[in-house]
Amino acid sequence: MCAYFDRIIYRKLASHNPMPKKDSKPLSSSPPHLRSIALHPPPERLAGRFPFEIPIIRALLEHPHQPLELAKPVTIFVGENGSGKSTLIEALACAAELPVVGSEDGSRDQSLAHVRPLADCIRLTWNRRSRRGFFLRAEDFFGYARRMARIRQELEQDLRTVDREYADRPEAIDYARMPYQSQLAGIRQRYGEGLDHASHGEAFLRLFQSRFVPGGLYLLDEPEAPLSPVRQLALLATIHDMVGQDAQFVIATHSPILMASPGASLLSFDEDYIHPVQYAELEHVNLTRDFLNNPEAYLRQLIVKD
Repeated sequence: MCAYFDRIIYRKLASHNPMPKKDSKPLSSSPPHLRSIALHPPPERLAGRFPFEIPIIRALLEHPHQPLELAKPVTIFVGENGSGKSTLIEALACAAELPVVGSEDGSRDQSLAHVRPLADCIRLTWNRRSRRGFFLRAEDFFGYARRMARIRQELEQDLRTVDREYADRPEAIDYARMPYQSQLAGIRQRYGEGLDHASHGEAFLRLFQSRFVPGGLYLLDEPEAPLSPVRQLALLATIHDMVGQDAQFVIATHSPILMASPGASLLSFDEDYIHPVQYAELEHVNLTRDFLNNPEAYLRQLIVKD
């Protein structure tokens, strides 16, 4: 499978960076940072309330001595909408105290308030505690792009204010400008002219490529949402590259492309318990393949002509 992806990557994605390094390892030889997830019972007043009534969460609570193992550098949560995969990954982000890529800092992000009681019940077991990484939901990206644009505008305004206030002190103006210039330079180095200066897919991919660092733990909720198939392949290549640099990923996705991540552990949420599944068994994969092989057969059933 790795050779297949190498051919796809170099044929289709020559314009996307970073590319997989030829000398990078296919998978990290180190164990994943986060080893397992277990739940202990919530306070009685919360039992039966959201999110504790979700069947997947209830099953984890009923088996506290059977933790959810994250044995591979890439773990992928698959399942239908409402199965609980996004809820669990949000609570995991809170429990792991990862920064949130969004319009608000994680500690002030009210969109995570509903999962914080669940996060308080999560017990994490680490092989090596990582303080690097982040949590990202696709819908948060646009808020993050606006936030970065606002910060940049404020820094540029601060520079103009410094220029006015130090107009009669030219010997000191360079020192006064320095902190603002330094922050702007850092933003330009990481994001170029800004995330809002590119298409949604380009900016989203640029964010990943600029924020991934070796040795990090990354929790991604439906990262494929703004990405075309080719850019999903580019993200897959980036993930593969970062795994070779000791990064760990837990991803909730509907994308058959991301589900094909080499060596990934696929965990299905489509029943009342979380269980491993093979790529060829996934409904997402088989339905997509069958539709592409014979779209007319599906369209005849779905569309009734007048």
